[in-house]
Amino acid sequence: MEPVALPTDRLMLRTVGPDDTEAVYEAAQDPDLQRWISQFPSPYLREHAESFTGHMVPDGWAHDTMYTFGVFLPAGELAGMLGITMRALGVGEVGFWAVKEHRGRGYITEATLAAARWAFTTLSVDRLEWRAEVGNGASRAVAERAGFTVEGTLRSAVNNKGVRRDCWVGSLLPSDLGLPSTAPYLPART
Repeated sequence: MEPVALPTDRLMLRTVGPDDTEAVYEAAQDPDLQRWISQFPSPYLREHAESFTGHMVPDGWAHDTMYTFGVFLPAGELAGMLGITMRALGVGEVGFWAVKEHRGRGYITEATLAAARWAFTTLSVDRLEWRAEVGNGASRAVAERAGFTVEGTLRSAVNNKGVRRDCWVGSLLPSDLGLPSTAPYLPART
């Protein structure tokens, strides 16, 4: 798929490329991001940012495996990052982070809702999952504000820099946003 841009009231979600490498590199120096995001190397080197913006992001779009958006303010400043990784037929997993200076303003919640609507209506996703290491309260707060239902804790489900850790898991369904599902949903019998 060709990358798309998603405007919101306050933001522009668009793919990132080599021109965004410096902004990604600078944001990734935040110790909190390196602590909580298992995919972040620590230390996070310039070559990691170059690989991310130059290869990982465009390859994900080209192969329909991961749709990564930079979350940008109107003036073009990077406020965060959001990606939807396809996990199974009709199931995607959202991941996100905010630049330290832009946390607590609702940008990532706004971006998550825009990306979720896009995934439900364009990608035929019927279940969007969110996972975060237990203790990452900021990520959980964003997910809950975006309407995710926290479903539980998965024991030893994430490997963060060589250490197995528990993680929370939650989901968002099209019906949570008033959207139709591409497949019928049969709730469990009670």
